[in-house]
Amino acid sequence: MEKVFVETETKKIQPKILYYGTPVILLTTLNEDGTVNISPLSSSWALGNYIILGLGVGGKAFENVKRHPECVINIPGPNLWKNVESLAPYTGKYPVPEEKRIHGFTYNPEKYETSKLTAVESETVQPTRILECPIQIEAKVNAVRVPDYSEDFSIVETEAIHVHAHENMIIEENHINPDKWSPLIYNFRHYYGLGEKLGVTFRA
Repeated sequence: MEKVFVETETKKIQPKILYYGTPVILLTTLNEDGTVNISPLSSSWALGNYIILGLGVGGKAFENVKRHPECVINIPGPNLWKNVESLAPYTGKYPVPEEKRIHGFTYNPEKYETSKLTAVESETVQPTRILECPIQIEAKVNAVRVPDYSEDFSIVETEAIHVHAHENMIIEENHINPDKWSPLIYNFRHYYGLGEKLGVTFRA
């Protein structure tokens, strides 16, 4: 193995955000009237069958999972970045929280219509799955916690119940073929696949 060249000169910086490259999630949750909300997320990680989500407390998703502890973690591929971005400036919460309003968010409860995505019934949970997302994970919410050190976001602990995947990505019955699967990556508010840049979010 050849020695890798490393840039040794560094500079201390204060970036506004630390989204250093994580998969995008479209989280579907149940509204109080039985309709479904779609929330784009960029903060999640998995450990076994448990997936931890980071949700802003001012959003509709936070309100929904506290009231109805179920969700679907829909994971889009790079070809859906425009659908994801079409949801970015909207919130399903009314009235729009001041923190969201000053950043340009407006109220829009029609998330499926806006994003041109397709709802399909889940097997166990009430929120619908998103047909176009190659991976769809039905999950129950085990805990919602707002940490003492920050009142702006919550840590949501979910547990996968059913995992659905597009058939063309499945090998050996229960495995995702990594040669066929590429997540949409949110990289410092820019969209990427596992290769070239795809676009820019409205807040960049």
